[in-house]
Parts: sequence; C-alpha cells; structure tokens
Amino acid sequence: MTIMKNFLKLSSILLASSMTLLSCNDDFLERQPLDEVGAGSYFTKPMDLEIYMNQYYNASFFPKYPNHGGDYNSDNMVASTPDVRLQGTRTVATTGTIGFGNVRSLNYFLTEYKKLEGNHDFNTYKQYVGEAYYFKAVTYLNLLKSYGDIPWVDQVYGTTSPELYSPRTPRNIVADRILGCLDTAAMYLNADRTNGYSRINKWIALLMQSRVALYEGTWQKYHNGTPFGVQNADPNKYFEIAVKASEEVMNSGLYSVYNTGKPESDYFDLFTRRDYTSNTEVLFWRRYDNDLSRGDTDFTNDRNFRMSQPLGRSMTKEAIDQYLMTDGRPITGNSLFGGYTTITQEFQNRDARLKQTIATPAQVWKIAANGTTQNWSVVYNTLNTKTDLNAPTGYIIQKGYDPHVIYHVQQYEETPSILFRYAEVLLNYIEAKAELGSATQADIDKTIKPLRDRVGMPNIVIGSIASDAKWEFPTLTPLLNEIRRERRIELIGEGFRWDDIARWAAADEVIVGKRPHGFLASQITTNPFPVDQNGFLDPFQKAIPNGYGFKLGRDYLNSIPESEIVLNDKLTQNPGW
Repeated sequence: MTIMKNFLKLSSILLASSMTLLSCNDDFLERQPLDEVGAGSYFTKPMDLEIYMNQYYNASFFPKYPNHGGDYNSDNMVASTPDVRLQGTRTVATTGTIGFGNVRSLNYFLTEYKKLEGNHDFNTYKQYVGEAYYFKAVTYLNLLKSYGDIPWVDQVYGTTSPELYSPRTPRNIVADRILGCLDTAAMYLNADRTNGYSRINKWIALLMQSRVALYEGTWQKYHNGTPFGVQNADPNKYFEIAVKASEEVMNSGLYSVYNTGKPESDYFDLFTRRDYTSNTEVLFWRRYDNDLSRGDTDFTNDRNFRMSQPLGRSMTKEAIDQYLMTDGRPITGNSLFGGYTTITQEFQNRDARLKQTIATPAQVWKIAANGTTQNWSVVYNTLNTKTDLNAPTGYIIQKGYDPHVIYHVQQYEETPSILFRYAEVLLNYIEAKAELGSATQADIDKTIKPLRDRVGMPNIVIGSIASDAKWEFPTLTPLLNEIRRERRIELIGEGFRWDDIARWAAADEVIVGKRPHGFLASQITTNPFPVDQNGFLDPFQKAIPNGYGFKLGRDYLNSIPESEIVLNDKLTQNPGW
C-alpha cells in the first residue's frame, strides 16, 4: 500500500505523551479523528499487549545477523559488483511505497492499549508500551535516513481526514520526536540487564537514543550549506543528548568491554561465543538453538555457515590500510610496517583486530569434531578458482566465523548474532564529546582505552597524537580523525560505515572518483580480476574506470516514489532527483 493507503484503515487517535522534554507527539495531532471507524476490543489484558508486540521482534528490527549492508555500501567491503548508490546510477523510483506499515500498526497499539487503564496496574504492561515507543522511533529513524524530511504521523486517521495528505515534516522535527519516543521508551522499559535476547530493555533505548542524536547532530553540522542542510541547525543540541544518553548507560554499571586478558584472541572470540547471557558487552543478541526449534532455518540467511568461504565478499585495501601499527602510529613511514609482499607480512606488527577480522593463511579455518584442523591456506591456495571461493580484493572476512565445524549445519546454523554491544555506546559518547570540543583525556581513558586494552594497543593521548599523511579527513582535528578511525576499526563489518559516511557528508572524501582495491595479485595463483599499475587487485577497474560516480547533491537520500507524489501533491521530491 502507498503512504496514504496505509493510513486509511486506521481508526482512532493517539493521545499525546507529555512525559518527556522531547515530545514524541504534537498538539495538532491530538484532535479527534474526522471520520472514525470502530476499533474493536482486542486489548483487554496485559498478555494481549505482549502478544501484539511480539510481531516486532522480527528481521525488520532485529536482523538474523549483523547487517553487512552498511559496509558493502561503503569503502569497507565489496561484493561481486559495484554498489549502485556509490555508482550514482540510480533513477527516480516511478512506483513503490514509503514503508509506513509499522507506523500504522504502532499508532493503533498506542491508541488501543489505553483500554487497560483503570482495569490493570500500569506496571504490569508498561514494558510493552515502552516497546511500542521504541519500535516507532526505529521505524522513523529508518525513514529519516532514507528520505530526510518525512511526514510525522501520530494519529490513526479516518478515511476522510485531510491530514492524511500532509506535507513532509522537517527532519530536525522528526529527529526530535524520535528522541522523544526513545525518552518515553527508556522510562517504561525494564531497567534490568536481562538475558539480552528475549525483550529489549531501557539501556537499548538509550543506546539507540545516542545513535540517533549523534546521527542528526553530525548530519546537521556537516551537511550545513548543502541541499541537505537543516534550517536553523543546532548540532550541539544533539551532541549533548548523545553524551547524556550514552553516559547514562556507562554509569549504569551493567555493561563493560569483554576482555579476558588475551589480546591475540578476545576480539575474535567475542563474536563466536555460543551464549551471551552473561556477557557484559552484549546488550542484545539473536539466540539460535535447534533443540528449542530456534535454529536459523532460513536457507538464505545461514551466514555463519557460509562464512567458511568468501562467496564474493571481501574487505578493501582502503579499510585494511587504516589499521595502526602496534606502536599506535599509522603505517605510512613506519619502520614497523613490513610492506605488501604477502598478507602475512602486511599484517605483522599491526593492531591485533586486523588478524581477528581478516583471515591469514596460517590461521585455523576448520576444526573437525575429532580435533583435526585445516588452515585458511587451503582457501587462499584456491582463491578465485570458482564462485564460492571468489574474493575480489583477496582479504577474506572471518569476524564472526566460528571454525568449529561441528556447530555448522547448513540451514540449521546455531551461531548467535550480536545486534547491540557496549562498544558502540563508548564510541558514540567520545565522538559526541569531541564534536562539542569538550573531550578530555579522562573521556578517552573510559572509552577508547578499554577497546584498545582488549587488543594490546596503546591508548590515544590527546596531546601527542601521531600525524598521518593519509588521514581521511585532513581538515578535521587529529582527535576527530583518530576517533573516526577507531570507530571504523572496532565496528567494521557490523553495518555502520555507510551511515557514518552519510552523516559526515564524507562521500566526496572517501567515495567519489575512487575504486576499491585489494592485496597484491602476485599472492594468488588464479586471478580473474584486473590489477592497478602497482600490481594490487583492482576488481572494478572495467566496471567503473573513472571510479564511483556518487552524486553529492543527490545520492545521500533516496528518491520519493513518483506514485506517492501523484497521490499527495503536498509531498516534494528530494534534492537532485
């Protein structure tokens, strides 16, 4: 259904929540609907609310595994063909819809749950009300990232309501209401750490609030003066919210960085645990257990099983070059750097997260039930000889892959997936503090230092940051450059990179006119891909000879489908489309 049709079946009104500083609603939307249809009597007891909210614990909000898409649509990872957004080859969508289905059903819930008031203690069902506010916030966050200005709807409209055909709400107002929803969610959700896989809690809402606020603050700051800028932008307001939300999680004492004192393996091991119930870094995870009929039975989503082969996916040289040496300095001009002759040589004396993210030939590939092992050299020796062994850049991703093949049965994969972790809270906090210009060494010590301690890397010292001739953002301060580098390295492969490029307005620096590269082609026997003048794999040389054609005045947002604009002439098209 289209954006308008999605609301035609809605039947009553959501009363405004005035319980937070940032309101999730608007006085204008508190009027009674002009054309009301009977809503029925589904919600009569708290269990009804719980059952209704169960539908949102699905792949739309909680993927089966961490979403790599945000890394493929960036300079971090490549698939077999160039990403269309980065190529700048998309055209205006003539048909299609804007995904307001969840807005419709959540507004229904937020209206109808009030039937329980006076008949049941609010404490017996406030968790589910908090979940509804959280899921509405996330729904709108996804719309905001896709389209920018987007109509904010609180009511369930009648079929003749003129508000059904409303103009786009400015993105900063949408962002404020998202943050308001998350305030309300945090107020109502369970404040315990919980088992991390059954239901969301207060701390996840606050993590999400820090994510949204950091996104909007940096968007307003770095897109200022562009077609995507915000009138009367106030980025510092959002940075302060990001600091407050993340600090509240940090001060809870419930979460910490996973560290058993094994810098050579702790980062890798974090993503291959069998259970995260007691893991203090993981806020939410997907549990798969075939004994409980909870295995990953979807053939198309058995990612952890399929990670035993690259399948056309690989990390870029541009990302690999960002990993520091063990002395905390960049590879450029560093005597510790052994060069690119072999991947083993390239990875020597590097941040330990590199070998725990990208497989090297000498590392363990498979461990059989009887303890017999095979190394990744088996794959590297046959790389690019067939489709399953295709790695366009040569760098094979192993982050999240458990080599114990006894656990891997295709279509019944049991490896859990981490969806929210404490490391993001720390990184959101320190970036927001740096953007405000108020980051101190004490802030670094409680955020960056625990992440680096885990892998045995030196901490950032604000007064003595080593200069890097190849910093990605030379116009920014050394501190912001290193915080952005830390974010890229720590969260690589977890789907954050495109959102970071978009909110930083950084496509001109890391995407436009560039192509992804790989390691020296001389390392592999079979090579179906082009190489550059220095002998490095250059897989998209023929497909995009002039590099990515991302259009800076257009491609940060998607187009509004023309069919939606025909139905509602108050909608306007996004810049450049």
